[in-house]
Amino acid sequence: MSIAILSLGSNLGQREEHIATALALLSERAGDVLSVSSPYYSEAMGYISKHEFCNVCAKLSTELKPLDLLRITQNIELDMGRVKDAKGSISDRIIDVDILFYDDITLISETLTLPHPRWSERPFVTEPLKELV
Repeated sequence: MSIAILSLGSNLGQREEHIATALALLSERAGDVLSVSSPYYSEAMGYISKHEFCNVCAKLSTELKPLDLLRITQNIELDMGRVKDAKGSISDRIIDVDILFYDDITLISETLTLPHPRWSERPFVTEPLKELV
């Protein structure tokens, strides 16, 4: 089994419910959710939005390889109704699930970089992460 640390965020609709749904789907599809941080609320980062974000970090025990876990997290986002901008710009979202760390693996590929390249620059990650360490 491997340990993955994930960041989940939502800034549309019932944010806490969206995160709870995503965590339940992760439990069904990816492994055991071992712990979840308290919610962290913040303004959008990298773009302007009138919708405040709710974020958590979660520790997941999984048998999936990193790229398989990425596929599952992206499918959860799509299944929950996340719409990604064709231009790749940042926008409001029902759910966002990022893999921050996967064991002690360093990985750089077209689709996934581990550890997440900007995790340490984001208070909505660093603050909830403190609860999992």
